Amino acid sequence: MNIADLRKSYEKAELSEDASAADPLQQFERWLNEAIHSEVPEPNAMTVATVASNMRPSTRVVLIKGYDARGIVWYTNYDSRKGQELAGNPFAALQFHWVELERVVRIEGRMEKISEADSDAYFHSRPLDSRIGAWASPQSQVIDGRTVLVTNAAKYAAKFMLNPPRPPHWGGYRLVPDEWQFWQGRKSRLHDRLRYRFNEGDWIRERLAP
Repeated sequence: MNIADLRKSYEKAELSEDASAADPLQQFERWLNEAIHSEVPEPNAMTVATVASNMRPSTRVVLIKGYDARGIVWYTNYDSRKGQELAGNPFAALQFHWVELERVVRIEGRMEKISEADSDAYFHSRPLDSRIGAWASPQSQVIDGRTVLVTNAAKYAAKFMLNPPRPPHWGGYRLVPDEWQFWQGRKSRLHDRLRYRFNEGDWIRERLAP
């Protein structure tokens, strides 16, 4: 089959101004809960896009671990490529794609590190093997093979036993949104696309052409 011939008609739902929440966080929570209750695969998975100092963008998939009026929280290695890029350019974008619901949420804003206390609390709630893995993986660095990871994991498991502390290079980020977009697939490619942008203390909701 020619890949250019792959098509799908989106007909499951609609997104109108009247039916959407006035606050984007409320709309996001509504859609996230529907994705969870619909049992779509990994509803908490999101793509994070960053831009390096040489203006080259990069993306990767991470898992959302919290959200509130302050923003969207996730965790990673601060020394990774994304961590280094965020250190040089704190602006980033997130995207959720719930294929089965024919929905996309895009979020843009400024990244900030969360408090060390909050990073500690989440780290110690993780399974033991995940806590050891945070020590074992020199994320984004070139390694000679998988043996490096296995050896590191064994070393840190022996060192820390059941109580590995949070690595100083590992913790949480929060994206503080200044723009949200909600996309609902519709028939004939006439999709619904609502944007919320923050302006002088208020969220302005407007429809964009698809």
